[in-house]
Amino acid sequence: MESYLINDTANLSNEMIIDELMQQYGEEILKLVMQYVHNHSVAEDLTQEIFVKCYKALPSFQYGSSLKTWLWRIAINHSKDYLKSWYAKNVEAKDDEVFMKVESGMSVEQEVIQQQEDNNLVKAVMALPVKYREVIYLCYYEDQTMKEMAEVLQISENTVKTRLRKGKQLLKKHLEREENG
Repeated sequence: MESYLINDTANLSNEMIIDELMQQYGEEILKLVMQYVHNHSVAEDLTQEIFVKCYKALPSFQYGSSLKTWLWRIAINHSKDYLKSWYAKNVEAKDDEVFMKVESGMSVEQEVIQQQEDNNLVKAVMALPVKYREVIYLCYYEDQTMKEMAEVLQISENTVKTRLRKGKQLLKKHLEREENG
């Protein structure tokens, strides 16, 4: 989709481009935002705001990076801005929805065990400091390369590798503590 947009933006309106981006990346952006805010309804609102920001900023997009990288950067920054805001700090909002799906074809007991393990993993990832959670999420949930993560997070590839290694160590320690105690 991106190469099509880059090669043919003169023939497409901004509305058409944003519509394509929303269809292609809307769910991924929602999941990314959810990693920051831990609240489904807030994540939906922020995702809409992110696409509005993209629509307004699209004329100034310079194609120095991919549209996906640009969109992810806007989503991350907007999510962080929200977390710094008065509203996020002063309004308590909880949402226990989890975006992990239970595999079908298992017995009910296996499904319950799998769902509990998935919930524990998600909680452990969510408990990580943001800088480690970001790279864990982008690597394992979005399957991004080191280079893509470095572009999105605006850090060096070596920093991505270091954060990923440290994040996995912290995650392992957290899960071992949960298992043992």
